[in-house]
Amino acid sequence: LFQNNDFLRNTVHRHEPPVTAQPIQILVEDDEVVVVDKPSSLPVHPCGRFRHNTVIFILGKERGLKELHTIHRLDRMTSGVLMFAKTVEVSQRIDEQVRQRQLEKEYVCRVVGEFPEHEVVCEEPILVVSYKVGVCRVDPKGKPCQTVFQRLSYNGRSSVVKCLPRTGRTHQIRVHLQYLGHPIVNDPIYNMEAWGPDRGKGGKIDKTDEELLKALVEEHCSRQSLDVLGIAEEDLSAGAGNKGCGDSSECTSAQAGLVNENSCPAEETGDPGRDAGDPKEKEAAACPLNCDTNLETLENSKELGLSGNRDGEMEEKSVEEKDPLCMECKISRRDPSPKELVMFLHALRYKGVGFEYCSKMPEWAMEDWEE
Repeated sequence: LFQNNDFLRNTVHRHEPPVTAQPIQILVEDDEVVVVDKPSSLPVHPCGRFRHNTVIFILGKERGLKELHTIHRLDRMTSGVLMFAKTVEVSQRIDEQVRQRQLEKEYVCRVVGEFPEHEVVCEEPILVVSYKVGVCRVDPKGKPCQTVFQRLSYNGRSSVVKCLPRTGRTHQIRVHLQYLGHPIVNDPIYNMEAWGPDRGKGGKIDKTDEELLKALVEEHCSRQSLDVLGIAEEDLSAGAGNKGCGDSSECTSAQAGLVNENSCPAEETGDPGRDAGDPKEKEAAACPLNCDTNLETLENSKELGLSGNRDGEMEEKSVEEKDPLCMECKISRRDPSPKELVMFLHALRYKGVGFEYCSKMPEWAMEDWEE
């Protein structure tokens, strides 16, 4: 029992998910704004399991740019043009342009297969399946949205497509491309087998939301790529999962500390006037999911110097594996390749009243590029 003047200290041991080492390039800096070319895998601001590996933190530490105001946001796996205001006045001025729909956004991506040559307009409503995992799908009960697509090139296997989002729903571009049967080539959520043989084309999933989420997590477990989803391994041991809230008003913040970076308002279309700006939505989180792989047992085995042989039995290792960057644990963590940390979706241009900011076309979007 605790008594008066007792002192309690709790030490939390965490590892941030890995991110690419690609530097943040500053495109424009003046008295009003800072515009950068954000690398893929970096969240915009600290949230979920990310603290140091964020655009805001790195700009403050390496460039001395403090107290920046977020104008719009990009999904963690999306690269490209990202704007920050240096003053509240500038932020409010651009926010007003967004509310008046005066901000034009142009993205480029590489998708599976031969995308139609003619202009394609997708207006399917989008529903959030899980705020925790950061998964959405097309659903009649979802929120209305519109994306315009135009093919730029086709190399025989994949197409480069220009995307013009007219609204700013969570994962709008990625979900609409999946619905059209042309998901982004390396999308770690919407181009997965968990969606079924057609991978969600035409909205055909044939799974409940709970089954879909479980299948997605299990697929990433098998690939040892949970960090791509932004899910902590300890989240998986907390009982059966259920889907996220379809409406932010129905969510609770009881597990707000477990919200991953996809739960934060950091979507590819980045509309500050959009629904993700709702404080309730920022805090909303679904219950943790189960995975058939018992990661907690696996890590404990590693700490004891054990590894599995081909027969599934545990054999003792002569040398303990230890993370050279961590004095607290003996877990050997897989270092992902740069390929795993990049998704082929890039914010190419943002244009408003009195400004237009562009970045270079990414290498993977060149007409003669081959994987």
